[in-house]
Amino acid sequence: MLDGTNRREFLQLVSTGVTAATVLTGQKATAAKTASDKLVVGLIGCGGRGTHDAQLFQKTPHVELKYVCDVDKKRRDAVAQNLGLDANRAVADLRTILDDKAVDAVIVATPDHWHSPAAILACEAGKHVYVEKPVAVDAADIKRIRAVVAETGIIFACGHSARRLAGVREMRRCLDTGEIGTPSMVEAVFSNE
Repeated sequence: MLDGTNRREFLQLVSTGVTAATVLTGQKATAAKTASDKLVVGLIGCGGRGTHDAQLFQKTPHVELKYVCDVDKKRRDAVAQNLGLDANRAVADLRTILDDKAVDAVIVATPDHWHSPAAILACEAGKHVYVEKPVAVDAADIKRIRAVVAETGIIFACGHSARRLAGVREMRRCLDTGEIGTPSMVEAVFSNE
């Protein structure tokens, strides 16, 4: 499915704000005529962001959302129903998705500390990966991800939409100009306000 999309093109598309669903399906998907031209996707993490991402993938032509995965049965069952999936497509163990040869790609939207382990396991299983930010909570995990992506040739992308926010752009300017010196630690918080 993704033979015509190389990593550089993929990253360029992602960096311009194109949704991961559109990117992963590639240009060939718009002309797809057979069921085998579908991009088959599994969602790992059925919280608000994961559900949002899965809905975007479902709206993209030639994408089939095959699974949702979450350790919380009530959550995964509700999301499966909301997304129109059969109950047997709501699974507790991400390995069910990773073991399915029909699945091409996964969306990783678990709690932050599971982003890199799930992404690494998916790459090792031959699945393309879209992971929500942060990609990892430890710099060593970033090195592991880079190594497994290089080894497997998997297409790997992460969420980065907040980089366009005014405060984030200002912080980047301060870092680039040296206005705040050399940071020794970074702490981030999330706010709905």
